[in-house]
Parts: sequence; C-alpha cells; structure tokens
Amino acid sequence: MRISTKGRYAITAMLDLALNAKDGHKVTLADISEFQGISLSYLEQLFARLRQAKLVQGTRGPGGGYRLARAANEISITDIVIAVDDKFGQAAPLNQIDIRHQRTQELWDILSDQIQTYLSSVTLEALVENNQDSFSAIAGSDAQTADEWSDSPLKRAGYSNA
Repeated sequence: MRISTKGRYAITAMLDLALNAKDGHKVTLADISEFQGISLSYLEQLFARLRQAKLVQGTRGPGGGYRLARAANEISITDIVIAVDDKFGQAAPLNQIDIRHQRTQELWDILSDQIQTYLSSVTLEALVENNQDSFSAIAGSDAQTADEWSDSPLKRAGYSNA
C-alpha cells in the first residue's frame, strides 16, 4: 500500500485546517497554499473532493474559507485519503503468480490491510494533539508476545516470528 501524493497533500491540508480553523474561524486555500507550499489549483481540486466526501465545509465571499465538517476526532486519516484517492485500499490486480511468489503476495496483502487498519485508527485530532498513544495503536509494543503472535494474520499465513 502506498499513499499517493494526493493523499499526503490532503492530509497536510486537513491538518492545517484542523489547527487553524477553530471557534468558527475559516481558513482560505490561499493561506494553506502559501504556508504548505501546495499549488492553489491543486488544493482546489483536493478540496472539491473533500467537500464531496463531507469532510470540509466551504463558505464563499469575504470572510469565507473552509472548516472541518465534523469534529477532528471523527475524521480518520483513511477518510481523508479515500476522499481524494480513488485507488486507495484497492488491491493491485494480480498477475498469475506461481507458488513461490504466492506467500510473498499474501504477506503484502496482509501488510496492506494492517496499514489501512492503522490509518483508520489515527484521527485528525490525534495529529493535532500530537497524541503518540494514538499513533502507536498497532506498533505499541516493542515485541509481540507469543500469544499475540499465535493469533496474528502473519502467523496464520505461515510466517515465522523468529
């Protein structure tokens, strides 16, 4: 799994919005563009998609701008990426692979699922607060216990933790 440039820019812009659009204050795309170094026309495209996904609300005219459509703790990183990236979370089409490569493909599929699960657990609020506890939901322990390993998807797929 790979987060596209669109996804990374959308996360960056949404974080900027969450940090700066508080108490009814709105943030303009021009401000985000200037501060983040993202093209204004590119931001307009991203925010059209974010608006369609009901993640942001825009107001036109003087004093206009954008704000979050929901509370930051209700918006996950996955929500943002799915809104702007049509291919996120979709498995790549598989070419016919022989048995030697099947296990490797299974590993990448499992890893991709784990990454998507992790990104779904990280909210915009956690990023705003720099909440390290939320970031370590999956990678929280330094070592996986034997009980955790015995029930892990990697173990079920035939991989060793040694």
